[in-house]
Amino acid sequence: MDKCPHHDCFADDNTTCTLGNLERHLCPEWKTIANPKVSANAPSDEMLLPWSGLAMGESDLNFVSGRVKPITVGIVGPESAGKTTILGSFYLLLGRGALTTEEYVFSNSYTLTGWEAVATSMRWKPGPQPPRFPPHTPSGKARSPGMLHVAFRRNDGTLRDLLFADAPGEWFRKWAINQEAPDAEGARWIARHADVTLLIADRQALSGSKMGTARNDFQLLAQRAVAEARGRPLALVWTKGDVEVSSAMEAQIRRSVASVSPPVQEFTVSVAPGEGVDAADGFRRLFDWIVTTKRAGVKLPAMQASGHDSLFRFGRR
Repeated sequence: MDKCPHHDCFADDNTTCTLGNLERHLCPEWKTIANPKVSANAPSDEMLLPWSGLAMGESDLNFVSGRVKPITVGIVGPESAGKTTILGSFYLLLGRGALTTEEYVFSNSYTLTGWEAVATSMRWKPGPQPPRFPPHTPSGKARSPGMLHVAFRRNDGTLRDLLFADAPGEWFRKWAINQEAPDAEGARWIARHADVTLLIADRQALSGSKMGTARNDFQLLAQRAVAEARGRPLALVWTKGDVEVSSAMEAQIRRSVASVSPPVQEFTVSVAPGEGVDAADGFRRLFDWIVTTKRAGVKLPAMQASGHDSLFRFGRR
């Protein structure tokens, strides 16, 4: 695939054109690839928006952060563990009003097209094709994490912006083995910027023929994720919750995150409903924990004397 010549653009199938073009062929920068004689600065009567509705790239975040710094959610897990399925389930349940409460009401999203791209395969549609899991998230050395945005209006009138990072599992596998791996820059970005981390444990992989390899890979990834979280909220999320896993395996997985303080929250999600169990309930509890999680604040030391400027509370060095 050709690369956009614009120095701030990382547009691919899942990220936004940095100039706001809805169609790639309308972008003057892309036109220079097809026809080098066309000037990138050629005038255009197209009205450009600061967003296209697609998943955002790193260069788009200043636009979202202009109002308030959003809560960034990193979903960390191996390939085919269900990371993108979680995002698609969130979107479909949000459309049904199953995730909103009186305290948090849906307000807006700048990436509705990106959400649709993730969830479209999970919808029931006329015809013989049944719903299926989302396609594998592509990976590449130059690809940046696709950021999906959603905002909620709280009952006090304030807004709460969330950014969900959609990243391929290959990044995290390489990052777990070598933190400085050249192909793991996206994983490093998520580790640095995620305010909330969801650590994914794939129950199907942990009960299959290669359960030993899956366990070792998870333990290595969990060690890296826990170290990089540095006290920020982290949750253990069991995906494919309808699959049985031995109690000994579950205990080993929980020991992988036992060093986290305070203890990690634990959730189980599945798109397959169990007997007497609502499949949406697990996603609802997980989303409620995410949206109510607070970013750690700065704790200033107590003042020994009144009348001092807060700027000098930390003393001289």
